[in-house]
Amino acid sequence: MEGAEQVADIEAARKAFERFDLNGDGQITAAEYKSVMAQLGDPYVTEPVAQAVINAHDSNGDGLLTFDEFWAAQNNK
Repeated sequence: MEGAEQVADIEAARKAFERFDLNGDGQITAAEYKSVMAQLGDPYVTEPVAQAVINAHDSNGDGLLTFDEFWAAQNNK
């Protein structure tokens, strides 16, 4: 059953990632993160705060969040 749960989890994570990846380029920018957080009801996330969140999970240091980095962050709760 664990494999099926992981497939469901990765599909849910992919949907969440796609919600943040507004332009569909496969990367989440600070501006995209800030925008979606505001849509979700958190107007207090500024672009510097969004960048700090991204940087905390940005394993290659490019200032963007890929799905692999997003997925790794989800699994390191």
